[in-house]
Amino acid sequence: MKEIKIQVKNLDLFYGDKQALKNISLDIPANKVTALIGPSGCGKSTFIRTINRMNELIHGVKIKGDIIIDGQNIYDRNVDVVNLRRRIGMVFQKSNLFPKSIYENIVYGTKINGLRNKKALKELVEKTLTHAALWDEVKDRLNSSALSLSGGQQQRLCIARALAVEPEIVLMDEPASALDPIATAKIEELIHELKRNYTIVIVTHNMQQAARVSDQTAFFYIGELIEYDKTTKIFTNPSIKQTEDYISGRFG
Repeated sequence: MKEIKIQVKNLDLFYGDKQALKNISLDIPANKVTALIGPSGCGKSTFIRTINRMNELIHGVKIKGDIIIDGQNIYDRNVDVVNLRRRIGMVFQKSNLFPKSIYENIVYGTKINGLRNKKALKELVEKTLTHAALWDEVKDRLNSSALSLSGGQQQRLCIARALAVEPEIVLMDEPASALDPIATAKIEELIHELKRNYTIVIVTHNMQQAARVSDQTAFFYIGELIEYDKTTKIFTNPSIKQTEDYISGRFG
């Protein structure tokens, strides 16, 4: 039995009176890639933001149900949210780099957490850029602006920055949607490598990408989890006709 990293039980989320997630329950395995697919506005991004409690930053949000990570309900009152978000890295659709050097983008979070040793910071930068398959491309210009990188490099730098604080889980919200096919392929290769050390949850509109990179796939539709299974099963022999219609392009 594969180890479960995240257990979601009976999760409901409301923006004011509008229910955005309806009774979601699923188990996300450790050291695997779980893809969330479904049409725009179906709750995929809302769902991954419940895993690091980012939805709480939005006025009027109400959340019911449980999300249990390593046996602890992250919505318990005594959970340290800052520490939780340190354990859960997040990569957004658009790279959101700081207007600072490549080096400063990587060390920013660890400096806030108190790491100041220059040798340790230098080692951290090399390690995380290597993990993000970027070290060889940028090692000679660490003091250059991060914004001088190409789009694909910027996105890999965002991934490196997320890894720098040593999370256990990495959430990715359409990390390759703004990239060309070559840059997208590099991000996909990287995701494949990273699951050795991290549990990854990725939102993607790209069906082929979900099929290529993920071990498990969850199909969301209008706030509901329609089907969740091994990716090979979802894409070759889904149990529910609605899933089959979406994957084959008959709706959505």
